Amino acid sequence: MKTAPPFSLPRRRFVQGLALGATGLGLGLTSAQLLARQGHTGAPTLTGDTFHLTLGGADVNITGKTRPATTINGIVPGPTLRWREGDTVTLKVTNLLPETSSIHWHGLLLPFEMDGVPGLSFDGIKPGETFTYRFPIKQNGTYWYHSHSGFQEQTGLYGSIIIDPKNPEPHAADRDQVIVLSDWSDEDPNHIFATLKKLSHYYNFNERTVFDTLRDFRHKGVIQTLKDRHMWNTMRMSDRDLADVTGYTYTYLMNGQSPNGNWTCQFNPGERLRLRFINASAMTFFDIRIPGLDMTVIAMDGQPVKPVPFHEVRLGVAETLDVIVEPKANQAYTLFAQSIDRSGFARGTLTPDPAMAAPVPEMDPPPLLGHTEMGMGAMQHGDGHAGMDHDSITMSSMDHGQMDHGQMNHNMDGTNHADAVPFAEDPDNPDLPPRNSATEHAATEYGPGVDMRAMAPGAMLADPGIGLRDRGWKVLTYADMETEDGPPDSLHPDREIVLHLTGNMSRYMWSFNGIPFADAVPLELYHNERVRITLVNDTMMTHPIHLHGLWSDLEVGNGKLLRKHTVTVKPGEKLSYLVRADTLGRWAYHCHLLYHMDAGMFREVRVVDAPTDGDHSHHGTHGEDA
Repeated sequence: MKTAPPFSLPRRRFVQGLALGATGLGLGLTSAQLLARQGHTGAPTLTGDTFHLTLGGADVNITGKTRPATTINGIVPGPTLRWREGDTVTLKVTNLLPETSSIHWHGLLLPFEMDGVPGLSFDGIKPGETFTYRFPIKQNGTYWYHSHSGFQEQTGLYGSIIIDPKNPEPHAADRDQVIVLSDWSDEDPNHIFATLKKLSHYYNFNERTVFDTLRDFRHKGVIQTLKDRHMWNTMRMSDRDLADVTGYTYTYLMNGQSPNGNWTCQFNPGERLRLRFINASAMTFFDIRIPGLDMTVIAMDGQPVKPVPFHEVRLGVAETLDVIVEPKANQAYTLFAQSIDRSGFARGTLTPDPAMAAPVPEMDPPPLLGHTEMGMGAMQHGDGHAGMDHDSITMSSMDHGQMDHGQMNHNMDGTNHADAVPFAEDPDNPDLPPRNSATEHAATEYGPGVDMRAMAPGAMLADPGIGLRDRGWKVLTYADMETEDGPPDSLHPDREIVLHLTGNMSRYMWSFNGIPFADAVPLELYHNERVRITLVNDTMMTHPIHLHGLWSDLEVGNGKLLRKHTVTVKPGEKLSYLVRADTLGRWAYHCHLLYHMDAGMFREVRVVDAPTDGDHSHHGTHGEDA
């Protein structure tokens, strides 16, 4: 992926962009009036079937400092686009930025030429030019849009999409509210990326201190503490690497408002509210809850699911979640969304009276990575990673580069498959399903771009994830959900592709199967074939994986599927989903952590016509062309 140009916009171009942005909205307002109009109500909603969007810039003050942002029609987030299923929409996008730009319609089924990825679906929108997107609306639900150029998404180029169904809505609500979560930095995103490449833990202020070591001496003893520290240091890893970019530089936003801004939604007690959560952040997983108020999920990634009541959920980057809440009391409630590493939070208020607010919960302490996240479920250890049996663990058993390559079966196509070996329980989390005790790795996974490989990746769809496993309330997981009305497509694939999510944290290199995008060949799928994609997360980071243009039907067990456009894969996790390659074209496939994508965790997927001679040999029986 190409790095964005320096983060600066000529003042004159800013002013031009803002003036045209107001015109595009058809409101006749100045940019300042647009921002004032936005206020605490969220972005304005545009309806119809023809839209004019202008990409420009504005100076914003979110943290007390005035910084440039990229805008859509003069605002951050951009306007909410409300469409109707069955319509054909036309979107005329004018680029007043000084660099080639784009908009990608995340999760939408459309011709690949309209997908908005420069270099794959089109050339991008050059400065001063207008590109017209036009496509039929084949679905309904909650989605979003964002730039796929450089780091524009990080600086404000994103917005929400609501598609009303053709048939009556089964979950009627008195109020319908979009809640866009995002992360904002006053830093130039190019500087953030350059910093991560030089010092990957620069933004991590949860690292151990001398006081942590002294406490461990008291609790575990000197020898055990030193053994633990030696293990992590030898691996050049940290048990506190939960997020690459943190609240040290980020301010977390709800509908464009900082926590101090306290975005507010007013309701009448007894009303039924539909909240459409969208994680439009660049790098942040949010744990969302509303203290004192139950939620019921009715849709994920725009697709209806069988309703499930819950109290908290981890929403991955680029995912959307629709919930119903029914506040009956005459009181305010806090919408609380803390980052996975507990370095900050987004916050808003549901209230019957704008003068009323609710307490903001304290953030949880940062959780520690352990055996589950290391893909070492078969190892013998006691209470968490601190109690592991170091006599039985070697660097080779952790597979940090010491494995005997001669014992591995490397396929010519560069793929890998799990061995048919006995299963073992994970002592850290005995309630989780057993995990495979060994996994093979492709030859490409050995080298400077890969610093670890999971030896016992597990089925973890029912696992709430690190930091959420000991809650006293219901945490929603993928295993709790299934697509409403049963499986939307066949459960039986024609072919399987196995991909490992790989990286080297200290060098900030990210890839699939150890191969960064610059060195990878496209994955080819035959038109209309059903393919099972199995992902194995060999890293200690959580990755949201997004396949453009095609549905990802996550296999949640017992013949159930959960239809999604973005699948979050936890550290040490192995999962599978089914894809119907029903739309020809060139599609992007990548980790939706913006800086991971730019650092190499990206592939092109090509859906092509099957050969007429029936020769499928170049695909391999299982796996990808490498």
